Amino acid sequence: MIELNDIHYEYFGKIPALSGINLSIGEGERFAIIGSNGSGKSTLIQVLNGLIFPTRGTYRFRGRDIAEKDLREAAFLRYFRERVGYVFQESDVQLFCPTVLDELMYGPLQMAIPEQEARERAAGVMRLLEIEKLSDRPTFMLSGGEKKRVALGSVLTMNPEVLLFDEPTNGLDPRTQAFLVEIILALNEAGKTVIIATHDLTLVDDLGMRVALLSESHSVEAVGHSGEILHDHDLLLRANLIHEHRHYHGPQEHRHRHSHYLFHHHEPDKGK
Repeated sequence: MIELNDIHYEYFGKIPALSGINLSIGEGERFAIIGSNGSGKSTLIQVLNGLIFPTRGTYRFRGRDIAEKDLREAAFLRYFRERVGYVFQESDVQLFCPTVLDELMYGPLQMAIPEQEARERAAGVMRLLEIEKLSDRPTFMLSGGEKKRVALGSVLTMNPEVLLFDEPTNGLDPRTQAFLVEIILALNEAGKTVIIATHDLTLVDDLGMRVALLSESHSVEAVGHSGEILHDHDLLLRANLIHEHRHYHGPQEHRHRHSHYLFHHHEPDKGK
């Protein structure tokens, strides 16, 4: 479904953000892009959504090039926007309509879907996300978790084939995080392709995803299943996703690797 070939991106023509990215993502996959802050995760998600375009390299969606000139064609722009939906990291960037119902209906109406069908779509999505009671609420009066649900709902009413998430658990309480995991799994089981950019290793582990790990040099360090990638502690250490502590108990030195997200793993003492 998605092919990235030698993707490079530089901000202001000189600050590297992506360096030689090669990835293929199949239809119906759960795929995670992980890496430390500044590795290029969010930039790559924006490339996948056609918000920015590579400095060089090619991005193909279902065999069609996704470049600035291609998305200037009205028919292809509609085709692409109907099929690829993007949930921003910060919900306040995404929400702008007077009420929650308006927010959920906005996308379908922009695609010339009849108003009654748009209302039916919005009602169904509100039931799915358990936000019916928020229908008439202004979006600025919502909690962070409620805003995240509404932002997701505004994408789901478009019924896209691909869902892109940028740091979806950022700032959410544990209950909302758990709800989001269940929704993502349900959407994937219904046939949606799910692509997540995150440094939340627990989320990746919970979802059992195929993973591309970006290095601090903005290239792909490794690709594999989450069970393989997340248990390669040397790999995670090189990518700055875990860190190593050193401390002493009397004369003995202890070293262990630590992640705030997934594990707190003690290496064997090795006689120190």
